[in-house]
Amino acid sequence: MPHTADIRIEAWAPTRERCLAEAVRALVDGFADTAGSPHTGTVEALIDPGTDQDLLLDVLNEVIYRLETGGQIPLAAEVEPLATGLRVRFRMTDTDRAEPVGAAPKAVSLHDLRFTEDGGQWSCAATIDV
Repeated sequence: MPHTADIRIEAWAPTRERCLAEAVRALVDGFADTAGSPHTGTVEALIDPGTDQDLLLDVLNEVIYRLETGGQIPLAAEVEPLATGLRVRFRMTDTDRAEPVGAAPKAVSLHDLRFTEDGGQWSCAATIDV
């Protein structure tokens, strides 16, 4: 990225919900190695309805919020569509159980936020301020 305090993540999958889960994995992989980290709990987040870009922004912001306020990192995410938005279940580990590999994320940039479907394949990309 042109700015030294940014990383760019990309994810893709056959469904919108799986693409969001892959974006969570990409975000975490940018700052932590969770291989071998134990599952320490499950948390659930309800995401309000919005555009696809809004959903991506809100899911990634939820990861950053959990990291900053609870010292927890998702090992995996399961995303379920609801009539009122999304339900995201995160399988968490504690930050001290993971190996740091980069700077912790601080925010998701609105600039060049992308989440689209093309020919049955979903893809997304986001710039993360670290």
